[in-house]
Amino acid sequence: MDIPALLTSAGMNIWISVGMFSLYSILRKQPLNVKVYFGQRIAQGRTRNENICFERFAPSASWILKAWNATEEDIFACGGIDAVVFLRIVIFSIRIFAIATILCTFLVLPLNYFGEGIQGIEDSTAMDLLTIGNVQEGSKWLWAHCFTLYVISACACTLLYFEYENVARMRAEQVLRFPTRPSNFTVVVRGIPWSSIESYNESVGKFFSNYYASSYITHQIIYRFGAVQQLMVLMHYHCHASSYEDAEKMYKVMTTVPVMATIPDNQCCEPNTERCGLCRAKSDSFKKVGRGSELTNHNVDEELRGKECEAALVFFKSRFDALVVSQTIQSADPMLWVTEPAPEPLDVFWQNLCVPYNLLWIRKISVFIASIVFSVIFLLPTTFVQGLTKIQYLQSTFPFLRRVSDRSYINLITGYLPSLVLTVFLTIVPPLMMLFSTLEGRVSRSTRKRSACVKVLIFFIWNVYFSNILSGSWIERMGRLTVTSPKDLATLLAELIPRQASFFMTYVMTSGWSGLSFELLQPVPLVGNWLFKCVLMKDEDFVRPITFAFHTEVTRVLLFGLLGFTFCILAPLILPFLLVYFCFAFLVYRNQIMNVYYVKYQTDGSYWTLAHNATIFSLILTQVVAGILFGMKKSSTASTCTIPLIVCTALFNVFCKNRFLPLFKNRSAQDAIEMDRDDERSGKLQEIVENLPKAYNQFELCGDQMQLPTKEDDDKHSDKPKKSSSSESLEELEIVENLAETESEDKIVSIN
Repeated sequence: MDIPALLTSAGMNIWISVGMFSLYSILRKQPLNVKVYFGQRIAQGRTRNENICFERFAPSASWILKAWNATEEDIFACGGIDAVVFLRIVIFSIRIFAIATILCTFLVLPLNYFGEGIQGIEDSTAMDLLTIGNVQEGSKWLWAHCFTLYVISACACTLLYFEYENVARMRAEQVLRFPTRPSNFTVVVRGIPWSSIESYNESVGKFFSNYYASSYITHQIIYRFGAVQQLMVLMHYHCHASSYEDAEKMYKVMTTVPVMATIPDNQCCEPNTERCGLCRAKSDSFKKVGRGSELTNHNVDEELRGKECEAALVFFKSRFDALVVSQTIQSADPMLWVTEPAPEPLDVFWQNLCVPYNLLWIRKISVFIASIVFSVIFLLPTTFVQGLTKIQYLQSTFPFLRRVSDRSYINLITGYLPSLVLTVFLTIVPPLMMLFSTLEGRVSRSTRKRSACVKVLIFFIWNVYFSNILSGSWIERMGRLTVTSPKDLATLLAELIPRQASFFMTYVMTSGWSGLSFELLQPVPLVGNWLFKCVLMKDEDFVRPITFAFHTEVTRVLLFGLLGFTFCILAPLILPFLLVYFCFAFLVYRNQIMNVYYVKYQTDGSYWTLAHNATIFSLILTQVVAGILFGMKKSSTASTCTIPLIVCTALFNVFCKNRFLPLFKNRSAQDAIEMDRDDERSGKLQEIVENLPKAYNQFELCGDQMQLPTKEDDDKHSDKPKKSSSSESLEELEIVENLAETESEDKIVSIN
């Protein structure tokens, strides 16, 4: 790719980004788009704290100022610790690549340009003059590259250490900040052995009553998700029943469900005041069923017993007891009575709790094979993308391409189009990897999303980074690319990575710059909301609160970090493009976290360990490639000096893992015991324990995750007056007027 093609791609992406940012600053002020751009604030009830005037149809940058002025406490209040950690990853990238940009732009880049090492090479381009390939063999200037590599590696490790320490501290504070979490007292049990004489429900109670009699409270068996769905739909309609026959049917359904919370038998629903525990509808037709009901003991219906899964939630009297049980092997057979810490109630992925534990390894192997097959298939679009960037090398094989290369739009085809095509193809990767993580059997939504994040990152590193480098070089050499050993592969990478710098610059602009503008604009919810409200004239909302796509955004940030490290001394021109991306990402993601994304569950900052590992991998890969390239340039001393740097980076990684990683894997027994003692002295422990079974009501939580008939559907059959569209639009206008920002700085109100 030559310089005109790169400039064409830069112009296209700058035009798109500026246009999208301006359009967003107008659309966010319109009443119709309130729930698209302020869903998080509406969910938290923070929409009526401001009363500011504005010009509705004039672009403004006041949202940037608000995002910049927000504190870390504001981010935590809106997005939780995961959002804070994600922004710490972005801040780390800004700091390290600001240092790298200054060093490489003023020291390495001039040495590369004046190196005169590629004179006379036929297939060289103007972009190659700015890479390390232009440095002559045996040049003393390579010491500047080695020195820069040492400085960048040292700064990266130092920043990594302090960030790791800060995140570990925040994670420890998170435990103390929320001491009454139900998950601290709860354990997930899987692999319950089957018995022909008793149900899973009875087996769990007998096992934990026998071995943990002093700490065990009660348990809740898990039912198949499909059966719960059917029961929920049945409950929704029967809770509104008025006839005696319907009420009796509802009573039979309720008494068949073993509710584990202990409720006195004489406690009944008062007429029109109590709500059903399954669908929350008011009812006076049936009684609450306690653990002591006669139908929940040995007379449990066989049909209901067949709906039980070999998994349960077990509740304990203290945090320490739950911690010990979750980290202990319960049986001589490690496939039976498998325990692990329970997720938070809203974080539980109920469908996967029903997956038999002894089938998980088969699922994981199947997902691993499917991921490899998908990666191999994805080589086709990768090769096609590289073919677009190197049309001139394909003219001898495909003569009709000569007519295309003579056109005036060739710079658009070779510059902007390849990165756009690759970005479009990559949009299917995160949803597919999320599906793979679901099939693996993750029992919580947060671990499922983190697993998808790991898969997407590995896929991006292989298919975006290595595959583009190898396929592009294969096209240049027209099939003469051969690798017979790992040493040949390393040598080949050292030679080919600088030549692909121009393509990755366009990819950073297309996927990064333009990607941020689309992230800000939210085109899919925006268009869907317009169609629902204006075309279909629907009363219900198309836009519902959505959670932050960590598995997409974290991987993009880490992939760009990999590009920055590997190209910093090989092709430094990419660094300014990356720095611009990270600076805008800092502002855009802060705005989205505070206004758009709804927090439903947390991983307590576990994404930082993934970021740390990816950064260490990027550093070591950079050092290895640089050492090999120094050797190819016949600078044995500089090549040898990279060996201690690789060793020190690896030792630093081991130190960080020993120092901080245990804090991310296990909970502290000391903190658990201290919190138990504090709650016992204050008398809160008994109250917390009594509310545990209610927190993990599978029927109620599954009902929140299902799309049941809405309240509007029920109102169609009632005499309640409907809200007019005009009054609804007035409410939306009032919300916008409370949310919008003023154009003058002196009227900007703090988010607090």
